[in-house]
Amino acid sequence: MRGTADRIRHVISFEIIALSIITPLGAWVFGVPMVEMGAVGAGAALIAAGWNYLFNLGFDHALARLRGSVRKTLGLRVLHAVLFEIGLVVVLVPFVAWFLGIGLVEALLMDLALAGFFLVYAFAFNWAYDALFPLRELPRPVAGRA
Repeated sequence: MRGTADRIRHVISFEIIALSIITPLGAWVFGVPMVEMGAVGAGAALIAAGWNYLFNLGFDHALARLRGSVRKTLGLRVLHAVLFEIGLVVVLVPFVAWFLGIGLVEALLMDLALAGFFLVYAFAFNWAYDALFPLRELPRPVAGRA
């Protein structure tokens, strides 16, 4: 399982790369001034960073308990990305609506478009991160041995 320092590196690198992509892209696609999109992106990144840390910690603990390993198959990576994004949409829609002064439906549509981007981005980023910083799993104890 990943340690705290590794999880912090993961969250920070995930958010910095994402912000560098979504700020100009979001400003262009949604017709929002770059400064406002950057502010929404920064606020969303802070919220997402906290969610990212907690979600990944919980997901890894669940995998370790249910499977005895935190290694992810392709199917588990897809499940991981989908569950992460669903939780994040629930948290971010009210924030985006409030900050941009738009309705919840418009904020939901904007957030769903961004979630589509992040679904692909999270999958690719996490796969690449695991390749660059592979897990070193501890040997599992043999049953009956102390």
